[in-house]
Amino acid sequence: MLYAAEMTCERAPLAWLAVALLAAGCGDPGVAPSSAAASGSGASGSVASSGTGSSASGSAGSTGGSTSGSSSTSGTGTTSGSSSTSGAGSTSGTGGGGSTGGAASCTTRITYGDTWIHGASHPGNTDTASGLVTWDGVCTPDGANAYAVLSNGWRPYFAGHAGCVIALDTTCPGAGACATRVGYGPTWMPGPNHPHFYDDVSGRVWRDPGTCTNHGSASSSALLSNGWAPYFSGTNACEVSFRYTQCGGLYANDVLSSCADPGVLRDGNRYVMACTSGNAANAFALRTSTDLVTWQSAGHIFPSAQKPSWAASDFWAPEVHEVGNHYVAYFAARGHDGVLAVGAATATSPTGPFTDIGHPLVHDANMGMIDPTAFTAADGTPYLVWKADGNAVGQHTPIYGQQLSANGTSLVGARATLITNDRSWEGGVVEGPWVMLRGGTYYLFYSGNSYANSTYAVGVAKASAPLGPYTKRSAPIVQSDVAWKGPGHCSVVQTPAGNTAMVYHAWQAGHVNGPGDARHLLVDGVVWSGGWPTVPAAPSLGARPVP
Repeated sequence: MLYAAEMTCERAPLAWLAVALLAAGCGDPGVAPSSAAASGSGASGSVASSGTGSSASGSAGSTGGSTSGSSSTSGTGTTSGSSSTSGAGSTSGTGGGGSTGGAASCTTRITYGDTWIHGASHPGNTDTASGLVTWDGVCTPDGANAYAVLSNGWRPYFAGHAGCVIALDTTCPGAGACATRVGYGPTWMPGPNHPHFYDDVSGRVWRDPGTCTNHGSASSSALLSNGWAPYFSGTNACEVSFRYTQCGGLYANDVLSSCADPGVLRDGNRYVMACTSGNAANAFALRTSTDLVTWQSAGHIFPSAQKPSWAASDFWAPEVHEVGNHYVAYFAARGHDGVLAVGAATATSPTGPFTDIGHPLVHDANMGMIDPTAFTAADGTPYLVWKADGNAVGQHTPIYGQQLSANGTSLVGARATLITNDRSWEGGVVEGPWVMLRGGTYYLFYSGNSYANSTYAVGVAKASAPLGPYTKRSAPIVQSDVAWKGPGHCSVVQTPAGNTAMVYHAWQAGHVNGPGDARHLLVDGVVWSGGWPTVPAAPSLGARPVP
């Protein structure tokens, strides 16, 4: 995770200015701030045909302002081209804090991407500078690395030539909504009538920095999350930079080192999450967050003395949902009869205290029932969805759905089978369901195959009615990559800003289901296209804007 204790570099008296700032990892204090870059128009663009070799980029926005061409050295005092970097920002309003005409008391938080090269004295990836700080999106190669020049003269360096990634979040007036400037490197092949080497786009756009597709020996292309595919001359030449303004900073997966089967509820402007606890003394740790990235402990659904009387062990897959005028925690546990069943507990707050209803909500003496989730239909009717644990006895694993009572603590009517494991990639299992309603369509996210290895993946199906029939997308939408194995058991939430985010778990490569291994918590943005959700370049490998 990129967020760390925020560190700032105050401007100091000239007598010891250089030594103090260089020791802290700051840029050359002698560089005068340059003028602010002009914001672009946010013009969108159309995708060019790959057969032409032209880039899939937008039409040009207004020109960005240039930055000072000063000879500032890196933060460790070495010359440019070295592996050191300028870094920390100023919180003082003196000595070139970078104000460009905004209120004197306003500040800009600068968050650097994961390839930022910072000194040992600067452990965090953020700085706070006084006034408005901007960047024109240009990432300049310098030896084996590259650098950006900010409007206050700071010159952060980034490893390699994949591109610079910087987020700027300011308290200064007139900042506007979240936007992305996509900057292209010098080998970019622009389309006709596109004089500028950048595009401005509203909202968040990102890419997997590890992917660059070669097209013979003449060109290569990168794939962005919005579907654009900018082309570059030469092989492995994809140099794409990202400037994020007012998007809330950056993060990198994982966001927690341990949380299996995360169940996430958006509760106003915060999120409440519960995790599988197995046979721990306290069942189902609760955490809260305002951004899905930084989480704070919030107790447990069932402290050790308050576990349900009917439940003996294997406390799995908890989720908290708002149903009627209260909250219900749904979960799976093994009863004293040895059978896995679905339970429910109620509370007036999503963080409890919770009171179990006193008996299983779903129980079948001949089949374990696990992985419950709940959703509310367009007409306000609540539904429960869960999995039959057929894989434990060599059978199929249908995912069922059934109407709930108005208070969410009993079932109404008959259950329906929503999906079962009938695709080759799913192996012997479908499980971990999550249903959301979007634009009149119900989307059923689920996981398939074995949670214990890299075959586990996330799929999706959709329907026009709460209980189906559901039509599956043919292939999974999140699969293992080089860093994360067995991604799955997701929650999908709408953020207050109107974005969609997926929260899920995965094993770290090389640490898959072995002694002491844990499933880590990951977060990635969901993009909707053609009536289906996609999760571009997930699990993500580099810095991205906070969802």
